Order: sequence, then structure tokens, then C-alpha cells
Amino acid sequence: MNLPNKITITRIVIIFVMLLTIGIIELVHYFVPSFLITSVGNTDINWLYLILAIFFVVASITDFLDGHLARKYNQVTNLGKFLDPIADKILVNSMLILLLIVPGVIASPERQMVLNVFCVIILVARDLVIDGMRLMAAKKNIVVAANMFGKVKTVLQMIAIIFILLNDYPLRLIPNYASLGAFQIGYIVMYLATIASIVSAAIYIYQNRQVFKGND
Repeated sequence: MNLPNKITITRIVIIFVMLLTIGIIELVHYFVPSFLITSVGNTDINWLYLILAIFFVVASITDFLDGHLARKYNQVTNLGKFLDPIADKILVNSMLILLLIVPGVIASPERQMVLNVFCVIILVARDLVIDGMRLMAAKKNIVVAANMFGKVKTVLQMIAIIFILLNDYPLRLIPNYASLGAFQIGYIVMYLATIASIVSAAIYIYQNRQVFKGND
């Protein structure tokens, strides 16, 4: 197994460590409702979210690194082509779903940024639709090439998730920044990611509409 594939597998391991951590914390909170995770010092950054942010940043860096190394050293393999997109989807979509669930163990949920549930539904549904289309295309030996909006969507999602996890720090240090509400940067980037997701899905479907021809 080459280095890029090892990095991809490392990303998958990091994801499952994150999920396991959340699962254990939620289980403890279920049996001990008084168990709440506090914020870091006098900030509005929750310790749990800070730890998740560190894991997420490391995993996101490996997302860039494995592809870069594979292309640079001509180590692109079928295993890498299979694992890399799966790892990306699990990383981003699991974090989106977690951010809808985790606030139950946050000490001050009213001070923590939360994701718009409709954005999460659109983003996750979009990936399911496109992945389904890719499977249909593969059966017809049609290659569904990535488009720019899809890559932009992924980058925007990662940036938005990091800002949400860090509660928009360090921008939150700006006086009266919290009063901006939906205009805070974490929310804005997530809305932009949702728009890019819809646009990229429309482009994917239009450019590969031949995939659906001949299907009942």
C-alpha cells in the first residue's frame, strides 16, 4: 500500500475516532444528564468542539495531502480512487450530522452557533443523489468528472464547519459581533456551501444526463 492510500486510511480512522468520542460522551450524558462539557476559559469555545475542530482540521489536511502526493509521485490507484471520495463524504457529512446532535452536551447551548437543519438536509441529500448517479454511470462505463462547483462546495463546507466548531472565533472577539446573527461568517459560508452544492448538483445532472437515458 502506497503512502497516499495510507494517509486516506488514516483520515478514515480519525473520523471513526471522532464518532466514537461523541458516542461515548453522548452515552455518558444520557445516563448522567448533569454531565456537561464546559467552555475554554472565558471564551465561548466549548472544549468538545475545540477537540473536534482539531481532529477535523487534521483530517481535512490529509484530504489535500493524499491527492497531492498521489498525483505528484504518480501513485494514483483504484483503491485510492475508491477510498478518497468515501472518506471525504464520511468526514464532512458525519460532522454536519454531529453538529445537529452534539449541542445536548454543551454547557451553554444558547451561546453556541448551530447549523441550519435545511442546509444539512440539502448538503447530505445532494451527495446521496450524486453518488447514486455515479453508480448508475459506472454500470454504463460513463465517467462522471468532478466539476469546479463541487470542489468549491467541499472547501466551503470544511471552512464553515471549522468556524461553527470554534463558534466563529477569532472573529467573535470583535465588539458586538455576536449581534450579527445569521450574518456571522460561519453561517454565511455554510449558506454559500449550500448554494454551491445545489449548483454543482444541477451541473452534474445536466452534463451527465445521458446516464438517465434508457432507465425506467
